[in-house]
Amino acid sequence: MKRSFRFVILFPLALIVLLASGNMTPGAASASSTFGWDIIHLSVVNGVTTISAGGSAFALANDLTSIQITGSGTFGGGVPPTGGGTWAAAGPSAGPLGTASGTFTVTGLVRFDLAPGSLPPGVIDNISNPADARGGLAVLRVKYSDGSEGTLTVSCHLPVGSPSGVFEGITATKAFVDFHDRVPPVPGVDANRTNFHVVP
Repeated sequence: MKRSFRFVILFPLALIVLLASGNMTPGAASASSTFGWDIIHLSVVNGVTTISAGGSAFALANDLTSIQITGSGTFGGGVPPTGGGTWAAAGPSAGPLGTASGTFTVTGLVRFDLAPGSLPPGVIDNISNPADARGGLAVLRVKYSDGSEGTLTVSCHLPVGSPSGVFEGITATKAFVDFHDRVPPVPGVDANRTNFHVVP
């Protein structure tokens, strides 16, 4: 009776601990492979789509303060994440002057989950081989140049096969401000697009 009782009590507790610890670590894909992330430029000329590094993306806080993010980096593969970029905020929560800007550095990976999807045929990818493009969601820990800390969420919805629940763009936190409302990409506007790719 005592053994059975101990098993009934301890087994669920052990299972809870395992599940909880699993939710706090990167997915298996990010542990075994190295991935790059980029906020991208996208251009369409004569029907040919080209993506390249160096784009920007926006997100909004509850009071419509905006944050603009540029950047790129890598994570996974058993090595510390790299990368960073620039930030610029405008609005009531940006600071006493209503605007602020600087740089940020990626300090950690909270989690990364792959999503289905691929680039359509004919896309020119100046970052990597188009076959190495991946959809997914990455949450990165970041440190801003003004000393504040937060997170950057990068989400990539690829045109072919990514589920509708996967958004395209970024959200971010900076200290106590949550820029939770991503600005979606709009046709003809070169902003608010992202890309993940497998690093060879």
